[in-house]
Amino acid sequence: MQRRDFINLTAVSAGASLVVPVSAAFARSKDNAEGGVYFTKKNPGRWSNKVGGHLPNIKIKKYDNKINITVTTAHAMDGYAHYIVKHVLLDQNYNFLDEKMFDPTKDQVPVSNFTLENYKGYVHLLSMCNKHDVWLSGKKVW
Repeated sequence: MQRRDFINLTAVSAGASLVVPVSAAFARSKDNAEGGVYFTKKNPGRWSNKVGGHLPNIKIKKYDNKINITVTTAHAMDGYAHYIVKHVLLDQNYNFLDEKMFDPTKDQVPVSNFTLENYKGYVHLLSMCNKHDVWLSGKKVW
């Protein structure tokens, strides 16, 4: 084997060894993204001792055709050192509906209120911590 062929073969082999793990990582299905891309009560991944302070708590009240959704994350707001960045409301197909951003210098508790009209189905809520990633929970709107 000539030196140039050997160098080309080495470069191609090295490149292939990088592509396979990267493509495998991005081939995750929505179901196994849980515990890796986002965290839940059922699958907290590396944050198993952080569930209580990061999982969004959802309360739903219905008045005629309006649905009021209150989301609270039991998390301290320690300035920009450690805080909940935002809550994101998603529909049953994970489409964006609304969000609330928090200012850790002003907001003492991460609480969001969302209003939907004539909605039935499941809603998903994301709570994003600046240190402990994104947490997902959901509830059925009747």
